[in-house]
Amino acid sequence: MTSYFPWLTIIVVLPIFVGSSIFFIPYRGNKVFRWYTICICLLELLITTYVFCYHFQLDDPLIQLEEDAKWINIFDFHWRLGIDGLSIGPILLTGFITTLATLAAWPVTRNSRLFYFLMLAMYSGQIGLFSSRDLLLFFIMWELELIPVYLLLSMWGGKKRLYSATKFILYTAGGSIFLLIGVLGMGLYGFNEPTLDFERLANQSYPVSLEIIFYLGFLIAYAVKSPIIPLHTWLPDTHGEAHYSTCMLLAGILLKMGAYGLIRINMELLPHAHCLFSPWLLIVGTIQIIYAASTSLGQRNLKKRIAYSSVSHMGFIIIGIASITDTGLNGAILQIISHGFIGAALFFLSGTSCDRIRLVYLDEMGGISIPMPKIFTMFSSFSMASLALPGMSGFVAELVVFFGIITSPKYLLMPKILITFVMAIGIILTPIYLLSMLRQMFYGYKLFNALNSNFYLVDSGPRELFVSICILLPVIAIGIYPDFVFSLSVDKVETILSNYFHR
Repeated sequence: MTSYFPWLTIIVVLPIFVGSSIFFIPYRGNKVFRWYTICICLLELLITTYVFCYHFQLDDPLIQLEEDAKWINIFDFHWRLGIDGLSIGPILLTGFITTLATLAAWPVTRNSRLFYFLMLAMYSGQIGLFSSRDLLLFFIMWELELIPVYLLLSMWGGKKRLYSATKFILYTAGGSIFLLIGVLGMGLYGFNEPTLDFERLANQSYPVSLEIIFYLGFLIAYAVKSPIIPLHTWLPDTHGEAHYSTCMLLAGILLKMGAYGLIRINMELLPHAHCLFSPWLLIVGTIQIIYAASTSLGQRNLKKRIAYSSVSHMGFIIIGIASITDTGLNGAILQIISHGFIGAALFFLSGTSCDRIRLVYLDEMGGISIPMPKIFTMFSSFSMASLALPGMSGFVAELVVFFGIITSPKYLLMPKILITFVMAIGIILTPIYLLSMLRQMFYGYKLFNALNSNFYLVDSGPRELFVSICILLPVIAIGIYPDFVFSLSVDKVETILSNYFHR
């Protein structure tokens, strides 16, 4: 389905181009920049929603709203965009979380013009990545994230922000080298002239050894971004130091880019190598769930505890992708959306709580539920969603991944039982570290008595409640009616797997 109006180009370029004019607005206080950025995000979200409702057909698994314009003749590089059931969910998630993260960044006053512009630049990069249909364009959008995150972290982070920012850029730029090698290798192989078009590459076959090399290159890049152990160590440091609005973008969207790339490129374009690597991905995903959950339990820093919980929950996405079943892959896509909401909300609430009490270590907290009952209620709700309470999105996503691995014809019965048993241990560990976190923060009287005489702790205001409730509603809605997300992806998943098995 080719669109005669460039809807996707408008959606991709609007935030960064309109956002760049923020530097030309006369200074009338930070409020002007905040409202300007909020208006851009809302306009972008409205256009995206309109395009999805009126120009996207759910029952069509093919690429829709395609745009193709030649960019660089010498390398056959095209501005090639298109969306399908796999990309529409992450695009809508990006719009929703970025708008709320901009609203959450209301207290930022230092150099706010640059701060909001960097958030809008991330917005364009993320939408561009999810709608790219050209490998080199995919790589450019992947790289567009690095500088904004580095600057947001190094300029508005905590005490160790420079260390965390340097670690982030070393890990992600190092992973990007492998991504670029894979992109150029696939683009230059097998054709008379270089081609980077996803459609043509999907029909290209490679020698098994070469396909494994390409697969490994892409996998290393995605392992850093997702993150997959052992390339995950930048994440807790980054989350521990970043401003909570930046953490919302990192946990809600940035981590999902790696999982999306794993499905879009490794599964679709390199199926034979994925067949060979899927048992190893299954093992790594299972170890990741247990390891990250156990490590989270030992974290004193509140943000680092939530960061390790993110690493643990990303393990379910890896297992869903490795199951090579309709059910497992749909579960992985649902977990991408679900964890995007829950992770963003937990980092927002932890950030606002730490700002109020001026502490980040759990063993120094206690009794916050008495002066801050609204934050306590919202924090408890999202913690329950994270530990997969029935009726919330986390439960459905993890349950569907379980069914996916159990019903997978690729694996023998005993390995499936073993993997399921170990995953169940991870699910048992999750409530232990989350409930102990709630107990240390909100129960008892330690901090309440210590601070009662010094200053009054302010509870969540209307803006913060609005952000929390806006994220809670889709978490409950997906938990009650997950078919809304499945209806986006189910046809595309069938297409991926039918190509996979009949190639």
